[in-house]
Amino acid sequence: MANFCPSLMCVDFSQLSNEIQRLESAGAAMFHIDIMDGHFVPNFALGIEDVKAVAKLATIPYDVHLMVSNPDGYIDKFSDLGCSIIYVHAEAPIHLHRTLTHIRQRGVKAGVAINPGTSLSALEEVLDVVDVVLVMSVNPGFAGQPFIHSAIDKISRLRKMLHQHGSSAQIAVDGAISPQVVSTLARDVDYFILGTAGLFKPDRDYSSAMKTLEQCVTQGLEIVTEA
Repeated sequence: MANFCPSLMCVDFSQLSNEIQRLESAGAAMFHIDIMDGHFVPNFALGIEDVKAVAKLATIPYDVHLMVSNPDGYIDKFSDLGCSIIYVHAEAPIHLHRTLTHIRQRGVKAGVAINPGTSLSALEEVLDVVDVVLVMSVNPGFAGQPFIHSAIDKISRLRKMLHQHGSSAQIAVDGAISPQVVSTLARDVDYFILGTAGLFKPDRDYSSAMKTLEQCVTQGLEIVTEA
């Protein structure tokens, strides 16, 4: 069954404790924490102090998504904060294999993210050190962007690639994840990163939104079974 991972970039940080409690009660499996440096992506987002705050409040796992130009300089800092997964972008490190190996050596799952314009071939030589592949279905940096539909075929091809290489790596997708997208990708995706398209609506009724997404997973799997 797919795991739903709310992006904490979208919460009201002035009400962080309440937001985390409500999201956990709604069925969140893991929190997704975006770290942006204003260089690798044209925006600044959360940092070390924010992760420390989440660590004190959360009772479920949390990951860190390093949208930064120099991820190697941050791996030790964030692994010390108890993250379950650290994602680095395939486009960022000079030596991707070494970076992913370092994450694993720190006792954290190694995640690699690929942008919409990045080919799956960038992953072939590092699959032996990857635990989760995060497919970006928007260009990283901002919430509220439209879903890039080529990500659907990309994820299907990624699943086949992992099988061909005998890799047990899981698949995550991040960007404009609506109920329709969840239904479409239910068969191939292990982690859905949730933002404004599927969870963070003006009424902030997290439980209702999460139930809708869970139903979409069931419907998506049923469609595949019937086919």
